[in-house]
Amino acid sequence: MGYPAGFQGRHAVVTGAGGGMGLQIARDLVAAGATVTGIDLKDRPDDFPGAFAQGDVSDDGFVAGAIADAFARAGRLDYLVNAAGVLWFGRDRSLLDVELDVWNRVIAINLTGCMLTARHAVPRMRQTGGAMVHFSSTQCLRGDDQPQDAYQVAKAGILALSKSIAIQFAGDGIRSNVILPSATESPMQARWIQNPEQKRRTSAGVPLGRVGTTQDMAAACLFLLSDQAAFITGTELLVDGGRMAVP
Repeated sequence: MGYPAGFQGRHAVVTGAGGGMGLQIARDLVAAGATVTGIDLKDRPDDFPGAFAQGDVSDDGFVAGAIADAFARAGRLDYLVNAAGVLWFGRDRSLLDVELDVWNRVIAINLTGCMLTARHAVPRMRQTGGAMVHFSSTQCLRGDDQPQDAYQVAKAGILALSKSIAIQFAGDGIRSNVILPSATESPMQARWIQNPEQKRRTSAGVPLGRVGTTQDMAAACLFLLSDQAAFITGTELLVDGGRMAVP
């Protein structure tokens, strides 16, 4: 596929880079000419195309060190992609039932992790300007008769955080946007391997007739990072096959 121009000589930090969307985004950034530092609690993939820091995105000390090392290695930090997240089927439930430690942990990974990476990236990005893309979910725009309330609240918080970042640091040439995927075939949806009928039913509810792919999300992310999106900040992009347009 073709890539937006302008990534040559630039450096990105991508969280959730141990698999799924984050790994695909890292690969596509490198193919487009950037260098990448990946961050994930999971092991470094054998074919990961750059540096890799293994640790917890909700650990402030780890995040501070990982981003400082990435900046020192590349001499610059142009892009931040927050793709790390957890979706704990069966554990994350209604606010009436969810265990408090599960609630706190989901919020820590999915929302606090975004805050920490941004907090440590902004001082470096101020030197050159840059762009951030944070991954939320269409789930935060709707209710659910099988709720995962911690996940939904965290993903909604990402929208507010990104808008605040966009306005605070626009004068420094830093842009911040959000992607809201609908159901996407990735390791987070491993349940579809055991239950392909569930995947079929999910696909049937999407106007374009299929679930998303990690490549769909990576393509949208690279556009928002690229200079082609230079006048886009403080907004969110639905990448959902039309699902949220259904009455």
